[in-house]
Amino acid sequence: MLETTINQDIKTAMLAKEEATLRSLRAIKAALLLAKTEKGAAQEITEEVELKVLQKLVKQRKESAEIYQSQNRDDLYKIEAEEIAVIEKYLPKQLSETELNTYIKALIEKLNVTSVKEMGKIMGVANKELSGKADGKAISAAIKTLLP
Repeated sequence: MLETTINQDIKTAMLAKEEATLRSLRAIKAALLLAKTEKGAAQEITEEVELKVLQKLVKQRKESAEIYQSQNRDDLYKIEAEEIAVIEKYLPKQLSETELNTYIKALIEKLNVTSVKEMGKIMGVANKELSGKADGKAISAAIKTLLP
């Protein structure tokens, strides 16, 4: 279970005095606690929910990092980049661009999609099957480049 792993890693980071790691792990723990106590949520969170929480944390940090970089705030950009690196350790290995394109090509043929107008069909299946292995932006970009 991710929560147990995070708690152990927090203790290790505290002993090693690793500030960036500790900051990131505490953010993960807080987000998991929030997901657990959300209205309508089950007492125990599933692996799928854990994955979505981690993806959301990475996405938020990437967006912040882009803003900081565009404003030449390298000090704040560095903090976000450190946190992204720590959080991504708990996510499944991401597909490379080549692997993603190969998967999308096969999916286009399988679903017999011929134009970008039918992109929604592919997005739905791809998002479900690639959950945790590729983000929606990458999937969307791959589909747009591969469809006429």
